[in-house]
Amino acid sequence: MELVVLHLGGEVIIPMKDVIAIFDLETSKDSKINNEFLEIVKDEGFIRVLSEDAPKTFVLTEFDNKITIYLSPISSSTLLKRT
Repeated sequence: MELVVLHLGGEVIIPMKDVIAIFDLETSKDSKINNEFLEIVKDEGFIRVLSEDAPKTFVLTEFDNKITIYLSPISSSTLLKRT
């Protein structure tokens, strides 16, 4: 069985099977629910910043029943093409 992975930026590569969703940060900012969600996961320590560059995308993942949000400097359209 072949493992399909996604490079999120920096040195972070994750298995595609762990990806729940890929969100564009610019369009997500318009949603009150998304903003509340990002504040909660930030406060809970679930966010992992991948670069000093401004993030363009957040990727929601789950591995071993643990949620992690990756803030990636790579656009959501580029990440989708990589899948």
